[in-house]
Amino acid sequence: MTSLATSPDGVLLVDKADGMTSHDVVALVRRQLGIKKVGHCGTLDPIATGLLLVTIGRGTKVQDLLMSEDKEYVGTLTLGATTTTQDRQGEVLETKPVPGLDENEIRAAFDKFRGDFYQMPPMVSAKKHGGVPLYKLARQGKVVERDPRFVHVYRYTIDRIALPDIDFSVLCSKGFYVRTYAHDIGTELGCGAHLKALRRTKSGRFNVEDAITIEEIKNSPREQVTSRILSLPQVSRMRGA
Repeated sequence: MTSLATSPDGVLLVDKADGMTSHDVVALVRRQLGIKKVGHCGTLDPIATGLLLVTIGRGTKVQDLLMSEDKEYVGTLTLGATTTTQDRQGEVLETKPVPGLDENEIRAAFDKFRGDFYQMPPMVSAKKHGGVPLYKLARQGKVVERDPRFVHVYRYTIDRIALPDIDFSVLCSKGFYVRTYAHDIGTELGCGAHLKALRRTKSGRFNVEDAITIEEIKNSPREQVTSRILSLPQVSRMRGA
């Protein structure tokens, strides 16, 4: 176990793999580096890959600041089916035929969810109700009242249309649910939709291109992984502070 004197403080940019929870990543970093004080900023669902900011040592004290940053994602939504989780992991609730939509019709639906608007947090989410994460209540078959959340989409792109799939990217404010975005666009198009794939590419000024992979964390010497940790002064400069 690392002594406190040699424990690094800062932020490790991790490229989360598909199928892992954000807590799995924290546990891996904790185990590989022998450091107890490890946290993360902005939960990524198991189906999502990409940038997860892992805070280490005194880096955990800037977690709230880092979580307040805007995020950028690339994703794929699938039209024609809604699910209990609003993504591919959930049970199918309803299926509908997908009409022969053209790009203008699809763009019009995306345009409805640009700028400022309110988004209803899904039941399967880490948001808490009475101190209990909503996903735990959902597992018990409970549905509770949720307050709509004020969010912002700065920009989006439609990258590929291969119905029933649509590839897109979105730059959004903190607390934004891309699953709900996909679900709501499907509702707007009249045939329903769910999120098929998601990758977080940016958080504030941090980029997934600079992140260490899960395989590298598992297979590299401890010193090599710790050398990738951004110090608190580096983090501060990158945030423009």
